Amino acid sequence: MRLSSLLGLFRPALPLILGLSLGCSLSLLMVSWTQGDAEEACGGELGPGGLFPGAPRRDPKAGAGADPASEDFQPRIVPYHKDPSKPHKKVLRTRYIHTELGIRERLLVGVLTSRATLNTLAVAVNRTVAHHFHRTFFFTGLRSPKLPHGMAVVAHGDDRPVWLMYETVRHLHQHFGSDYDWFYLSQDDTYTQAERLGELVGHLSAGQDLYMGRAEEFIGGEERARYCHGGYGYLLSRSLLSRLQPHLDTCRNDILSVRPDEWLGRCIIDYLGLSCVEMHQEMQYRYFELGKNADPEREDSAEFKNAFTVHPVSEPALMYRLHKRFSQIELDRTYLQIEQLQIQINNLSDLTPEGKAGATWPIGINPPFRPRTRFEVINWDYFTEEHIYSCADGSPKCELRGADRADVGAVLEAAVERLNERYQPLLRFRKRRLLNGYRRFDPTRGMEYTLDLALEAFTQKGHSQVIAKRVGLLRPLSSIEIIPMPYVTEATRVQVILPITAREQEFVGNFLDMYVMNALDTHDNALLTFLFIYDPFDAQRVSQADVFAGVKSMIGEVEKRYADVKIPWISVKTEVPSQVKLMDIISKKHPVDTLFFLASVWTEVNADFLNRCRMNAISNWQVFFPIHFQEYSPAIVYRDQPPSAAASSFAAEALRDGHFDRHVFDEACFYNADYMAARAKMAADILDNDELLEGLDVYEVFVRYSGLHVFRAVEPALVQKYVRRACNPRFSEDIYHRCVLSNLEGLASRSHLAMALFEQEQANST
Repeated sequence: MRLSSLLGLFRPALPLILGLSLGCSLSLLMVSWTQGDAEEACGGELGPGGLFPGAPRRDPKAGAGADPASEDFQPRIVPYHKDPSKPHKKVLRTRYIHTELGIRERLLVGVLTSRATLNTLAVAVNRTVAHHFHRTFFFTGLRSPKLPHGMAVVAHGDDRPVWLMYETVRHLHQHFGSDYDWFYLSQDDTYTQAERLGELVGHLSAGQDLYMGRAEEFIGGEERARYCHGGYGYLLSRSLLSRLQPHLDTCRNDILSVRPDEWLGRCIIDYLGLSCVEMHQEMQYRYFELGKNADPEREDSAEFKNAFTVHPVSEPALMYRLHKRFSQIELDRTYLQIEQLQIQINNLSDLTPEGKAGATWPIGINPPFRPRTRFEVINWDYFTEEHIYSCADGSPKCELRGADRADVGAVLEAAVERLNERYQPLLRFRKRRLLNGYRRFDPTRGMEYTLDLALEAFTQKGHSQVIAKRVGLLRPLSSIEIIPMPYVTEATRVQVILPITAREQEFVGNFLDMYVMNALDTHDNALLTFLFIYDPFDAQRVSQADVFAGVKSMIGEVEKRYADVKIPWISVKTEVPSQVKLMDIISKKHPVDTLFFLASVWTEVNADFLNRCRMNAISNWQVFFPIHFQEYSPAIVYRDQPPSAAASSFAAEALRDGHFDRHVFDEACFYNADYMAARAKMAADILDNDELLEGLDVYEVFVRYSGLHVFRAVEPALVQKYVRRACNPRFSEDIYHRCVLSNLEGLASRSHLAMALFEQEQANST
């Protein structure tokens, strides 16, 4: 076949999409979203029931009473009767709504380990599957001298296996019996496929007594009852655990057994009359026995692929290999489900009013954003393999670095790989170079790419030709994940710290007026402390002429107006007012649980921001550095308007004529304990470099020396009037450069500056 005829395959400009995950993994680069044949059946390895092919399907024609035995419960109306003879009592509400409604978490996991394997196999279990469950506890007899980090370990004080099982079951019922519907117990030499176990629990009714796992015969095998083998894990329902609790002490004294799982099974059988089952409500507990010297990569049986648990796992390395293998199996099944869903969507699109045109490319992804006005048009950024022509600092051209370079390289590699997958064995492609690259971020669907590639195409006979081809790619937004955060409250007291120098005291009056109006008059739970920064010359003359005398008199006037308010101040002498040096002084004078709001003299304190300060600063978790809104210079923005008109328009649209100043890090919210911890880690570096304190600000201290989340976000409640800051050249080059950029960008917008230059040129020409 001639090369020219083969190249005709390119003529239908089929769009190319690569399912890339924005979150953390680039493994999805290998996936392509394709439009399947509308006639193709939606079959596959999973079958209609997924991992549970035997799961019954409810007949929609059947009435509500078709199968009463299958119903979990019947609704019961509890009438409310108020007794007029009894005094009214205040109703105490719970903190969380699920507590008041009696909603429980689905599954709690307990792993039985030992002192010898706590730092090996138990750590492997924790790293592979523990984060997929709501709570995971590791139960051991004796505690190791050094506990693994990040694991919830419960030591019972006795290494006897049966005693460990007894204490574990008793602990689960005593502390979590009313909080969870299901309890899963396994050994640390068991690999558990977390998603499948969670799916199994989601299909089971929590209102029934159930003892589910791999059923084993008792020693002797004379009776029909079975116990659940501990090596493959087993499920206990909450109701079963509640019924079993009164008999635990009797079982401990009367039942003699060497194996803890056999002891528990005998206790359940003797006192509850329940035997271990492998099938319940058409849901089967699947397990796999791993042979000696088995290789997980070579296991390809359906029994292995569908297993919930694998046993025995002899070493941590084998645990990680099993996790890798099962993760790949789940990924392949997910890709298969995506393809099946695409085919179904394509088939159903014929029934929609738009017809086939309604199934926008790629199938299953939101259609592109359609701007309603020209101001909503999303710009495309041009890039090559070395440079990008849209820079964060406003430069027209900058070098591709870091994540941007990795992003472009990954997309190019994926594009060539996808083309080879589609056209092999007829054609094989090799990238010569990127001619043009365009990308834009569509908030409704993800990052879109358009690439013009110079490709060298090879035929099966070895002929080659260089061609240029345009391809389109999409990196879809992954599903939104809710990150759990510690509980915080808006009742926390905020300690406002205001450092001022002699040249900044003229702005203190406005700061105090806003603080009095928004904090003192409203009785907000906030305290204010002034930090007067004297240079050496002013400090020597403080007894004759105090440069801050006027500020101190204003503080006295406020204290006279509010008898219960005291505004303390601290005086320091320094040539270079470094943020870190000042915070060292403040930190020592306050308790460790103090919530600081480090303000600037131009900050206008208000209740909205104080509440966000309380919510966004979380002790031992997160610090908050807001980006305030900086107003532009009114002399440039309102040069053609009378002062009164300018002021009224400015007040009506406070966030219009200005910008969020990302170069300033003066405002910050953090807890004293977090600052002290970061400062302690910094102490070793200071010994070698005394000038480090002057070159860092509080933001850099948290970024470099703490493992906390550093939350940096725009804050519309922090609005500052225009002011030209004095940049101290004695600070580090980075801090000084940021100060200069803040002054330059805060003067006015480009359109305002352009109009000012245009009017000036017109005036000069006349």
